[in-house]
Amino acid sequence: MTRRSQRRALSLILATSVALTQATPAAHAEPRRPATIEAWQQSTSVRLQADGSLSDVLAVSSSDVWAVGQQEIWDVWKNRGTIRHWDGSGWSEVPVRDAASAGNLRGLAADSASDVWAVGDGHDGLPYIAHGDVTGFDRVRPQGLRAGDWLGGVDAESGRIVAVGSRDKQGLILTGQGSSWTVQQTKEKGALYAVDDGFAVGDTGVEPLIMHYSGGSWKSMPVPSIPGGYLRDVQADSAKRAVAVGGVYRGPGDISPLMLTWNGKRWREQPLPVSDARLYGVTGDGKGRYWMAGYDPSRATEPFMLRCEKGDCETIRGGAQKDRSNVRLQAVAYLAGKGAVWGVGHVVDTRDRYTDVVESFAPKSVTSKS
Repeated sequence: MTRRSQRRALSLILATSVALTQATPAAHAEPRRPATIEAWQQSTSVRLQADGSLSDVLAVSSSDVWAVGQQEIWDVWKNRGTIRHWDGSGWSEVPVRDAASAGNLRGLAADSASDVWAVGDGHDGLPYIAHGDVTGFDRVRPQGLRAGDWLGGVDAESGRIVAVGSRDKQGLILTGQGSSWTVQQTKEKGALYAVDDGFAVGDTGVEPLIMHYSGGSWKSMPVPSIPGGYLRDVQADSAKRAVAVGGVYRGPGDISPLMLTWNGKRWREQPLPVSDARLYGVTGDGKGRYWMAGYDPSRATEPFMLRCEKGDCETIRGGAQKDRSNVRLQAVAYLAGKGAVWGVGHVVDTRDRYTDVVESFAPKSVTSKS
């Protein structure tokens, strides 16, 4: 990978290619504006080393927040995965035992405060899976994985771990419970990037792909026909309500945002108030309100999110800061009890240097410090 010359053109979250299929953008009605909107509070950092970026964020509680990413992202030999923890007053680095073999960490999940999982790349060519708590993380080596396998997302619930990715250009689902692990390669081509509560999302290379765990097995679900569509994250509130986000690739530099909603019977495309933004992550409050993090190239220096509720979506933007050329928020977490939302990712400055970023916002009546 080249270094300085290509940085502005790169998006870490779109590391694998999507289809080159051309399509005509769908016409959408302009949604109504919600009655209230959040106000940005501040922009901070977990203080990664030079050229660092955060890939995912998870809030167990408002005083127990986790983030993962990588440092020295442009140096194949120095690149290291990192795990950070917020305890309610500040960020700290959590030890990763066997840290030298950890590359980019891109997914997080927690069954409890003492049972946290992270997935990403290993420098040995195998996927990297880490398990631990605030005292440190150890690498887990499930049987069945092999060199060239790739993991993008992970979910943890009731002692059951599900990680998703790709193998040989097909979807890959790794399931673990206790010391027993199973590996399933999907019939569908493509890759899976995220998983939550029985829903896994990605793309086939030409259109969106959604898998659902039902009846003891994973099966593909019918989705709207969207040539060039892909999905990068999913938030499932229940078997009858879920949201998946991604984009539609229409040509070089031409990507429109994509949001699909599940009502228990079918997936439908949600109209959005922007036409050329990128959506990377989604979170929700469990009551039907969702926030999507991403990047808007038309206003690249401003942190960008969408908030959707009852079919209405609104754009939320942070203020532009001096010396920033663009801000990409790659993941987002809702902090229950605070009414706050934190987006994480990276900032590229005017000298093409990367710095990790945490953007926190909440209603005007709420103070959210990170």
